[in-house]
Amino acid sequence: MNAAVRAVVRMGIYVGAKMYFVYEGYQGMVDGGNNIVEVTWECVSSILQVGGTVIGSARCQAFRTREGRLQAAYNLIQKGITNLCVIGGDGSLTGANLFREEWNGLLEELAQTGKIEKEAVKKYAYLNIVGMVGSIDNDFCGTDMTIGTDSALHRIIEVVDAIMTTAQSHQRTFVLEVMGRHCGYLALVSALACGADWVFIPEYPPEEGWEKQLCVKLSENRARKKRLNIIIVAEGAIDIHNKPISSEKVKDLVVSQLGYDTRVTILGHVQRGGTPSAFDRILASRMGVDAVLALLEATPNTPACVVSLSGNQSVRLPLMECVHMTQEVQKAMDNRQFDEAVKLRGRSFENNLNTYKMLSQKKSDAELPKSNFNVAVMNVGAPAAGMNAAVRSAVRMGIIEGHKMLAVSNGFEGFSKGQIKEISWGAVGGWTGQGGSILGTKRTLPAKYLEKIAEQMRSHNINALLVIGGFEAYLGLLELSAAREKYEEFCVPMVMVPATVSNNVPGSDFSIGADTALNTITDTCDRIKLSASGTKRRVFIIETMGGYCGYLASMGGLSAGADVAYIFEEQFDIRELQANVEHLTEKMKTSIQRGLVLRNENCNENYTTDFIYQLYSEEGKGVFDCRKNVLGHMQQGGAPSPFDRNFGTKISAKAIQWISHKLRESYRKGKVFANTDDSVCLLGMRTRTLLFQPVAELKDQTDFVHRIPKEQWWLKLRPLMKILAKYKISYDISDSGQLEHVPGCNIQTSS
Repeated sequence: MNAAVRAVVRMGIYVGAKMYFVYEGYQGMVDGGNNIVEVTWECVSSILQVGGTVIGSARCQAFRTREGRLQAAYNLIQKGITNLCVIGGDGSLTGANLFREEWNGLLEELAQTGKIEKEAVKKYAYLNIVGMVGSIDNDFCGTDMTIGTDSALHRIIEVVDAIMTTAQSHQRTFVLEVMGRHCGYLALVSALACGADWVFIPEYPPEEGWEKQLCVKLSENRARKKRLNIIIVAEGAIDIHNKPISSEKVKDLVVSQLGYDTRVTILGHVQRGGTPSAFDRILASRMGVDAVLALLEATPNTPACVVSLSGNQSVRLPLMECVHMTQEVQKAMDNRQFDEAVKLRGRSFENNLNTYKMLSQKKSDAELPKSNFNVAVMNVGAPAAGMNAAVRSAVRMGIIEGHKMLAVSNGFEGFSKGQIKEISWGAVGGWTGQGGSILGTKRTLPAKYLEKIAEQMRSHNINALLVIGGFEAYLGLLELSAAREKYEEFCVPMVMVPATVSNNVPGSDFSIGADTALNTITDTCDRIKLSASGTKRRVFIIETMGGYCGYLASMGGLSAGADVAYIFEEQFDIRELQANVEHLTEKMKTSIQRGLVLRNENCNENYTTDFIYQLYSEEGKGVFDCRKNVLGHMQQGGAPSPFDRNFGTKISAKAIQWISHKLRESYRKGKVFANTDDSVCLLGMRTRTLLFQPVAELKDQTDFVHRIPKEQWWLKLRPLMKILAKYKISYDISDSGQLEHVPGCNIQTSS
């Protein structure tokens, strides 16, 4: 929430508005006085990395009454406030909408009782409202992610990872209860991200007789030498008769039926706390800026809106449509229409649930289809956190589809040496939380091994190939498809899933591993800023990875609150460096006496990190001193973030489904033969959808010299970082969200 508060205040000041804090939520609005205070630029410094909210929040009974709202309107008029930005859940936003609808009547009443002048009624005739959804439950329809959800997932996964090690040692069963009220999102995604044995969520109650099924599954897993069982229970979990299922009930069942050593851990308010994740900070900063733009563009006739996220696009949706849809979910669950409830939760929730259902339950060999196809999976390029989750998902999905799954070790080099073996369902258990690449990965390209690789494809009878990797994986597929004329073995379906911390693969807005790297950078910058604020008047210059791609430096700058980020895609010269030094010199005169400068490793061959460090040190003499830090390979390592685990799991499962479809399509006369461009694809996330794109068609979109896409979506977010760091620059709003309607909503608000 603090990142959103900071963005709203700074964007408001940037557009010339007077900005106020209302402390303690609606209670502060009703009480007035010192609860409504004008704020400056510096008031929101150093809050990005703080959890919770610096302006406080409170549940307010008074605001539910007309008298309370009358008093709140009076307090706002005293300060001339007619634009409100509300950050909260559906209750807060519904209250805000009611307040807006009553506004004119409230002013009339205040004028009649002589509390305000008649002129004031005309002058302040309209109240504009824009909402941002801040809720860890992610229970608000119309937005993919609410502010706080990703951070809550980070807390849950940290706990699960820690519990896994203790449960491994003791052969225990753990029942974890997570928050989420009537929404199972946190439970579902954390179950996906840690490969839990069972998950209980309100939208998908277990079938009649689930107690027996659960015990069978746990004992089967033990029989397969799995040393720990993890069961995740959402706090609102119910059975099909709408009776609650508690974590204690599940524990008692396991103990009485199976006699396993079972422990319950209720995570509680830990999930609301801690430092916000990089994703949440960027999301909140983007939404905060868009909220101010939405208020500026609001007219008396536009409905109150919420700014929200769909894919990686900022959108605006009518507030009451979202609230209506959110209430419909609850109605559907009360009426036991659970399939309907899942649909209403949205596409992202439905995908998560379907993927979980497929990957968690191993069918017996007799139940599995037999396709007689062999599918190979491999990692190529540098390691990226989340690669293992992607491999696990691919292997299990392949087995479900009836294929024989082969794992290739050590990239194309291992492929040429025949380091290929069959991999089973159980062999990939526990892989989701592992960093690096368990299969082993190399940057080597296939061109020099083509004949040997073709030979291995022939001897292992490989009918399809899934490559999980970065830019080398993309180049590798281009080389293999170019070699199809010479080697018929390569005439099989091939698909790549992007996995690289650099996020520099054409055809995809995101790649597996980039979110984990961003969190590492953000975390390090937080620590460095604390060190700098202790010593005062200090500027840190930090070098990030990414090759020639400035994604990590730019997004890291946005999430850590940097003053500037130098990248290759935006050329800079000595005049700009000079302007940045002057900007920092001015900043040192304020109460914020520290600076943070990010530099992508290849942004300029002459303006190296050392050069920039020496330039700043010389020019800043007597005003500030400098330190430099090269983050290096710590950005590639570590346990994958919830986003990377989840993204890797879903995208890989989809890639295998595509392979199955292509295999059926290209199987003729007893063999697979696929040589068209659309049989070698890259599966990428494009704005709001996952798309399969032939690698041949992506050539035109690629700068092969610098190994980056020619067009990159995140460059549009660069001005945000500069505005939030107090640079006076122009901001292109052509891309800011237009008001859309909530898909499937049957109430239409007048506009």
